[in-house]
Amino acid sequence: MTHSALSIRNLSKTYTRPAVSDLNLEIKAGEFYALLGPNGAGKTTTLKMVAGLLQADKGDIHIFGHNAKTDPLGAKQITAWVPDEPMIYDRLTPLEYLEFVAGLWEVPGDLAAKRAEEILDTLGLEPHAHERCEGFSKGMRQKVALAGALIHDPKLIILDEPLTGLDAGSARMVKDVLLKRVDDGCTVILTTHILEVAERMAQRIGVIAEGRLVCEGTLAELRAANTTGKSGEQSLEEIFLDVVDRSKEQNQEVAA
Repeated sequence: MTHSALSIRNLSKTYTRPAVSDLNLEIKAGEFYALLGPNGAGKTTTLKMVAGLLQADKGDIHIFGHNAKTDPLGAKQITAWVPDEPMIYDRLTPLEYLEFVAGLWEVPGDLAAKRAEEILDTLGLEPHAHERCEGFSKGMRQKVALAGALIHDPKLIILDEPLTGLDAGSARMVKDVLLKRVDDGCTVILTTHILEVAERMAQRIGVIAEGRLVCEGTLAELRAANTTGKSGEQSLEEIFLDVVDRSKEQNQEVAA
């Protein structure tokens, strides 16, 4: 049986107010998917629940057929999570950090060493492999965190604002790594406020507002659904702003 990479059904999470409300989402295996939304829309909360870092109030999450609630270990073993604020151990070198993470995932030593060498080289970290992370810039720390996320060869990679703090060269490097992973069959989900990144890289795009998915599709599909009464070809930024504004207006009407 072929499974979707990620299947979310009626997912909800409430703090003082609803953060995610009956969210439904289906992401295909081998897909590069961008989840967009304004601040406070519920993107990070959703992805944290998928990664197993937050417990949902209700709803179901399946990752390649693994139920994240009843089989959390099976789901986590094939998933990687990269937050916008990199969490690494300052006293370790990048190589030591990768050895540590590989050990947590029980990656065999020889295979872990081979992967670590390849990942460090690909991300331009090889010259700094034996330097302690405490002196690294945020961009370098972000690359180390990404390297740690890749060491167990996950089938699903979830990234929350992965390009924050990266210079142009490092950003290109990270984008190339992610695109190569997708070419190799991996599924990538990212959030970003840099809409040009989603426009150029994502195969499908979803827009979330006030905890609900308000539109979804390829860029061409989003343009086709949003061009009524408009002339010319809309950018993703124009589509995004229109969709979010319409969602606010509809919610205000319902509340009234």
